[in-house]
Amino acid sequence: MMAGPLDMAAMLLGAAADDEFMARSLLPIEGVTDAGLGYHTQQAVEKSLKAVLALRSVEFPYTHDLEGLLRLCQTNDIDVPEGLSEVGDLSPFAARLRYGATLPAPLDRDQALEWAASAVEWARGRIEPQEPPKDAGSDAPQPQ
Repeated sequence: MMAGPLDMAAMLLGAAADDEFMARSLLPIEGVTDAGLGYHTQQAVEKSLKAVLALRSVEFPYTHDLEGLLRLCQTNDIDVPEGLSEVGDLSPFAARLRYGATLPAPLDRDQALEWAASAVEWARGRIEPQEPPKDAGSDAPQPQ
């Protein structure tokens, strides 16, 4: 059975949140490279954008090009926060890491984490209000 738009969006959002958490967790670890941190922040932004596109049933390419995904959002009247306008700077951290190319200038780690967190928060605000309410009785304590 194929996942519907909401299911796909929720799955991508969960993966984006995981990547953002991993990036934040790796930051204080000595020896974590810009490539590793950049990869997870890029993935968090990419999956957040794709989650909102999926929610709107917009087909998106299998790409790591964040600028292209931003344009696809714009073309489909999806308002992306202004603070994410420069996230394209993270694109090389996905593609180049995969293919062993030399990375660009050093990563602004604080900015990268801010973009990742902002993208996940934005996507969550778009997707979670759409999710059907959970059965209130299922979480209730059971009598003993």
